Amino acid sequence: MLAHLKAVWTFRYFWMSLVRMDLRSRYRRSVLGIGWSVLHPIAMSGVFCLVFSQIMDIKSADWEPYGYAAAWRGYAAFLLTGMAVWEFIRNSTAMGCQALLANEAYIRQCPLPYGIYPLRTVMGTGIHFVISMVVVLILVSILKGTPSVLGMLWAVLPVMVLLFFFCWAMATLSAFATVYFHDTAHLVEVGSQLFFFLTPIMYTRKQMGQLSFLADINPVNLFLELIRTPLVFGTPAEPAVYLQGVALTAAAVGLAAGTIGWLQKKVIFQL
Repeated sequence: MLAHLKAVWTFRYFWMSLVRMDLRSRYRRSVLGIGWSVLHPIAMSGVFCLVFSQIMDIKSADWEPYGYAAAWRGYAAFLLTGMAVWEFIRNSTAMGCQALLANEAYIRQCPLPYGIYPLRTVMGTGIHFVISMVVVLILVSILKGTPSVLGMLWAVLPVMVLLFFFCWAMATLSAFATVYFHDTAHLVEVGSQLFFFLTPIMYTRKQMGQLSFLADINPVNLFLELIRTPLVFGTPAEPAVYLQGVALTAAAVGLAAGTIGWLQKKVIFQL
């Protein structure tokens, strides 16, 4: 695995140029440009905040201990953070399905490390995620009425690094799965829609009631907790949760590395 990562780094100028090309082609002649990357989670958070804050009867008393003057402000910060993390994981996995198929020409012409192609996808979605998180930091600071959110970056930045490697691993696994089973992309799309409502993004784990056990086995919820707790509630997550995040990321990366090692000489015959 270390040898593969070293090879990926050796060809860094190649995949970085691919990422720049993707961004230029995606936002060419666009008025807002890369600003579209944050418009969707903000718009969805606004709609959910307007609707679900009324449906779930959010109480101000639930959010005042965390420094929010009104219930909708705390709930909005909760939603914004959740949507940013969810969009990164979902887009990395869904777009990663095409990582090998879309780069078939490069694969046939030059024996580059296979990890480069999912990395190309995750770097693109990762740039959008970083921009989204900057916007989240600004909006949460405004909603909370204090700049103390910036003081919790030390607890968030390492998690963002873990999340990047986790998404890279997920994109790699979905890329290889799609080569052998082309319906994977459709399954990921449908599964992500179901998974969205089984993940405490719009509601807390407590509000899930009898389905709260799903949050305990939900890898997305683990990263949500690691990022939300410092930003929204102002305290770092429990050390055990950080250890679980490291273990989950290591397992995903190990599985992705094992898949590359197992199929890298066979996948060319399936393209």
